[in-house]
Order: sequence, then C-alpha cells, then structure tokens
Amino acid sequence: MRVEDALREQKQAVDEELGRLLRGRDSLLFQAMRHAVLSGGKRYRPLLLLSAGESLAAERGVLLPFACAVELIHCYSLVHDDLPALDNDEFRRGQPACHKAHGEDIALLAGDALLTLAFEVMASAPLPQALVERRAPVMAEIGRRAGAEGMIEGQVLDIRLKPERASENELVEVILKKTGGLIIASVKAGAMLGLASAEQLQAMEEFGRNVGLAFQVRDDLLDSRPEAGRKPDSRPNLISLIGRREAERRLSVNVQQAMEALDKAGLRTASLEHLARRLLDQGQG
Repeated sequence: MRVEDALREQKQAVDEELGRLLRGRDSLLFQAMRHAVLSGGKRYRPLLLLSAGESLAAERGVLLPFACAVELIHCYSLVHDDLPALDNDEFRRGQPACHKAHGEDIALLAGDALLTLAFEVMASAPLPQALVERRAPVMAEIGRRAGAEGMIEGQVLDIRLKPERASENELVEVILKKTGGLIIASVKAGAMLGLASAEQLQAMEEFGRNVGLAFQVRDDLLDSRPEAGRKPDSRPNLISLIGRREAERRLSVNVQQAMEALDKAGLRTASLEHLARRLLDQGQG
C-alpha cells in the first residue's frame, strides 16, 4: 500500500472514532464539541501517534483511543486559543470559530469538556494484559506535555513575550512547549504503547522535538506570505527574528535531524518519514 493511502486509511479511522465518541447527544454543549472537532482538520498528531506505534508493531485498535484523545486535546486548545482573551480569531478551518458559532461561554465549556473527555477515553481504552501497566505512564506523558509544563505554559509564555524583547532561545522554548508539546507526546505515547525501549523512546522524543520546531516554522512561513491574508501578528516569531531565508534553512535542518533521530534507533518508516517531510512543502496551508 502506498504511504499516502496508508495515512488516508489512518485518518479515516480517527475521523470515524471521533464521530462515534461525540455522537448520540444533541445538547448545545455537544453541538459545540462536534463543531470544534468534526469540522475538518488534518489529524496530524493522531497520525503521528498511530505511525509511531505501528513502527513498533503495536495494533491499530490499541493505539486508536489514545490517538483520538490527543486530537480532542488539540481541538480543545484551538477552541480556547481562538477566544477573544487569547488570539481573538473569528474563523477556524474555514468555518466560524467555536465561540462565533456558539458564544464565548459555550465555547469555553466545550473546550473544557473535550479536554476531560480525552482522559476519559484513555482511562477506559481496552488494553491487552501486556500493556495495562503502560496506561498510566502514557496518560501522564500526554498530560504533562499538554499541561502546565508543556502546551499551556507555552501559551502563557507566548502571550507574555514582547516582540521587541524576544530572543531566539525564548521563541524556541515557546515553540517546543506550545506546538511541540503535543507532537512530542503523540510520538512518545505511540512508542510507549509499542513497548519501546528507553533508547527508542529517546529517539522518538528527538524526532518529535524536531518535527515540532519544523511544524511551527512552516506555519509561520505560510502565514507570512502576503497572499495568506492573515492579520498582522503582534506576537514575535522566528521569521521576524531570523528572516525568511534562514527560517527556510532551519526548517530543512529540523526535518533532516528528525530523520536522523529515527535512523539511530532503526525506527524510520515510510509513514513517519512522510509526515515529517510534508512539512517541507510550503505550497499549501
């Protein structure tokens, strides 16, 4: 099977399971939750988790609940990021942002509900006996990377950092936590469910770190194009600090280093390579 077809199959499995998790109730809250999750998205993080786990021969059925949980956390973060108190964005994935469609109050609570649902899904996921002891460490890894030491702290750093005072090290820290946190958690969680060794986990973390950096640099490069039509960003980013040409070089270096990390542990697969190398394409958002 071609790698594009394999990833498309993975994405379909994620979309179907997310739909199952969110259907059956027609309350205002669940309408907002479905709006946030089922209105599109590339499912990049769950694809990373599935691909990392399958690189170590983990079964799709074992990985899928955790992949969906990561996407629920990601979608909650987008709902909250779009709120007027943070990024104040009116659109998400070509549709009105959750707070524009359902109101700020319901959007805030929908985000809370998606986050708590993610941990419910992981806690109740069926696991074979050999993996039961891995459940708590996987949940702890995802919680830490998504929480006050990871994604949320990255968001705090981002909103507090002043463009005129930002250093490169500070910006890299923001990226590794705000964007990289869930990406690193995804590949490590998949590897943990594949019974990875300590060496393999370290390789996956280094892969995730470089993919997280590349992901954000690519996003900033795309957003900085005049044709992107994005509103001027008052927050600092690497493009404004190091320039477009150097940012493009860094993007290429990060992707290459991600591949080298996998090679050291013998973990390179067509899917993981494709997910990393697609970040080199700046032709589409």
